[in-house]
Amino acid sequence: MIAWKNLDTTAAYKKLQGLKNHVCLQDAMSGESGAKRVKEYCVPMAGGLSYNYAAKQVDADVLAVLKDLAEEMQLTEKYAALYNGEVINTGEKRLVLHQLTRGQLGENVMADGVNKREFYVAQQQKVADFAKKVHAGEITNAAGEKFTTVVQIGIGGSDLGPRAMYLALENWAKQNGCFKLEARFISNVDPDDAASVLKGIDVKHSLFVLVSKSGTTLETLTNESFVKDALKNAGLDPARHMVAVTSETSPLAKSSDYLAAFFMDDYIGGRYSSTSCVGGAVLSLAFGPDIFARFLNGAAEEDKLATNPDLLKNPAMLDALIGVYERNVQGYPATAVLPYSQALSRFPAHLQQLDMESNGKSVNRFGEPVDYVTGPVIFGEPGTNGQHSFYQLLHQGTDIVPLQFVGFRRNQAGMDVNIQGSTSQQKLCANVAAQIMAFACGKKDENPNKNFDGGRPSSIIIGDQLTPEALGALLAHFENKVMFQGFVWNLNSFDQEGVQLGKVLAKRVLAHDTDGALKVYSDLLDI
Repeated sequence: MIAWKNLDTTAAYKKLQGLKNHVCLQDAMSGESGAKRVKEYCVPMAGGLSYNYAAKQVDADVLAVLKDLAEEMQLTEKYAALYNGEVINTGEKRLVLHQLTRGQLGENVMADGVNKREFYVAQQQKVADFAKKVHAGEITNAAGEKFTTVVQIGIGGSDLGPRAMYLALENWAKQNGCFKLEARFISNVDPDDAASVLKGIDVKHSLFVLVSKSGTTLETLTNESFVKDALKNAGLDPARHMVAVTSETSPLAKSSDYLAAFFMDDYIGGRYSSTSCVGGAVLSLAFGPDIFARFLNGAAEEDKLATNPDLLKNPAMLDALIGVYERNVQGYPATAVLPYSQALSRFPAHLQQLDMESNGKSVNRFGEPVDYVTGPVIFGEPGTNGQHSFYQLLHQGTDIVPLQFVGFRRNQAGMDVNIQGSTSQQKLCANVAAQIMAFACGKKDENPNKNFDGGRPSSIIIGDQLTPEALGALLAHFENKVMFQGFVWNLNSFDQEGVQLGKVLAKRVLAHDTDGALKVYSDLLDI
């Protein structure tokens, strides 16, 4: 029997509080003991990746209590309840089924009178068939010419995840001969966003993917109108250039305004939708369905690892519980995501939504206030750019910010240069290795401005190269980490009521139904 309870009611949490500052990171990471620790504190992941947590402030004592916490909070059982189709999203009384878009972990899940795994596979096949016809020139523009560009129109999870995944594989696909269509993205309702994309493409040879589950998202429908005007002004029929990704019940589902419609449902939240048709349509068109399938396989293999009840063999659960220890015991307010890979330039932005929209909650899954902190602030930039931006605060600021590095031994593009005895890739990797040690051990100096206290924890996910399988595993790792942390904090990680109030007030402003300060702000902005 699963028991949903608050973190501060558990015996393990009370034990953890007694282990605050238990590990001196400077000592743990120094000398031969540090070298041994780096080799031992490592867990294999899917996609050829590994999660190394040697530079975290944990040891056997802390890990033992974290294992107790995992068992006391029934994390394995709660994950099984999720993928077996229980109503985990208590706020909206919905199932949570994004794992089913990439594999079958447990029982056959039936909802709305259909087998949901079969439903998702059928939609993926529909996308694959459509993409193959586009690539073969069987689906063309009105002049019978092939499409060369695909443009995704969506916001939030309909943009952040798919955009990050596309950018992550763009160079890899070009190097490996599977680059089909260039992809662009329109998300912001700011007209400069759509205008910038439309001015940079040949609309005659462009295919637009409109993504809106409800078919009523204001920003997305506004941008759709922007695009339709551009197509009409170019003498083109918008219906020959647009497809929809939506729910079967939305007004877009059976509209003649689209070449095709691909379906998702309410059981997949926007920020978890990259492995559904939301990401599948644009990625299959850009790289081919086979590459999207490889991406799904990496995610599915990582999901399987998350079912392991052994904490030290479950990278997502381990990462999650170390994060809880840092947030609730050590008191660290934020986490920096630092990919040393230009391909992952938008991955931190995706994780901002994934993490903060999921666990940025102050009430538990029953609507009761919690008496402990929950989700951290997430931010980040790719290295080495971040080193010349906010690392000053990370190294010497008053707050300690845990760090999550991501690094690869090989680049994607197959191009490099050797300068002063090392390649660009070696210089990149040298920087991430150096940063881990600099943060952990610091450097004593009599000059206070040059003194580094160290003791700043980090982990790193390491792989050989960012491939489709590695990207899928990386995505699933963080999705499952967020899920496990939500379970520990007893939150509903699968609704997002916090984004709704602003939308409601914006509609009042546009309807000129305002008074007080809201009216003054509206007048100042000339609305």
